[in-house]
Amino acid sequence: MAIRIHLDNVLHERRMSLTELADAIGITLANLSILKTGKAKAIRFSTLDAICRVLDCQPGDILAHVPDGDEEDAC
Repeated sequence: MAIRIHLDNVLHERRMSLTELADAIGITLANLSILKTGKAKAIRFSTLDAICRVLDCQPGDILAHVPDGDEEDAC
């Protein structure tokens, strides 16, 4: 998939755990973990809004588009 998730990086910068974020935005840890690992097929705008509000970031801080063929450059 051409979308990469950098949620781990932002959480690390904010010194916040995935569990703390899940509690703060009202989503299950299991669903947030699916998003963090890049296994999610979709994300609701309301969830993205809540993540950005709690982490004080922009969607581009946690999501990146990597064109096909450039996947090694994603990390």
